[in-house]
Amino acid sequence: MEAGQHLKDPMRAYFFAGLAILFWSTAASAFKVTLEYIDFMQIVFVATLTSCLALFLVILLQGNFYLLRGATRNELIRSAFLGLLNPFLYYVVLLKAYSLLPAQVAQPLNFTWPIMLVILSVPLLNQKIPLLSIGTMLISFAGVYLISSQGAPFDFNLTNPFGVALALGSSVLWALFWIYNVMDRRNEVIKLFFCFLFASFYIGVVMIFWPGSRVFNFYGILGGIYIGLFEMGFTFVFWLKALQYAASSDKVSNLIYVTPFLSLLLIHVLVREEIFLTTFGGLVLIVAGILLQKFLLTDTPKKVKNSE
Repeated sequence: MEAGQHLKDPMRAYFFAGLAILFWSTAASAFKVTLEYIDFMQIVFVATLTSCLALFLVILLQGNFYLLRGATRNELIRSAFLGLLNPFLYYVVLLKAYSLLPAQVAQPLNFTWPIMLVILSVPLLNQKIPLLSIGTMLISFAGVYLISSQGAPFDFNLTNPFGVALALGSSVLWALFWIYNVMDRRNEVIKLFFCFLFASFYIGVVMIFWPGSRVFNFYGILGGIYIGLFEMGFTFVFWLKALQYAASSDKVSNLIYVTPFLSLLLIHVLVREEIFLTTFGGLVLIVAGILLQKFLLTDTPKKVKNSE
């Protein structure tokens, strides 16, 4: 266990949580801007390698290199599977969705992962979904409907059903990753580094055969590096620090629900998208359903709640 992990300092907790939320809020805008210069697979390649190197640096600074050397065969096999789910498949699917949809649509649809987490807990964790829980999920899925309508809820016609399916699919991949990740009790940064290490291998193989993979744009590379550092690598460490310093992890964890709303503001300012009223209303419904799931259902399975 890292030095200082037991020390509780609410000010530091909120400082690191604020940093994480700020950087995660920029992710959707960074995706869309970077997609103007390089394609989604190239972004995954640059961002994954960047994050892998950043996490390795964090491990060295924390003095935990010995944990890398002590990894067992079974731990490496688990990491190879987790790395396939996230970051490899997750970001390939998510960034392809962003290439097909407005950022204001892809981002909140991806945020449905806590609902997917509860649904997947039934077959994977042998847990039951109470009737009230189904009601809260219907509230969130009503929000999905509003967002997918892209400003025309009464004249509903999906302009890009494949993109919507990908955005929702990314939330399923994220939920799967966290269900399996929560069962792994290793150091969180070590686990994440190995995930990115294996994902770097996967995306490297794909790039050998990917059309135009050797043609990179300078600004696209900068965008990929930013995503690797502040959507993936360092920001996850900031969030872990926030939880370690927090007197109550629930108070810090609840701040994450600010992220999608701040993200919409940045999408409007940086990407110049006119935000649909249905997007904001749908996001409110999604978050309301998630919060009702969390606070009203006190018997929500502990494993699922902890993975949030």
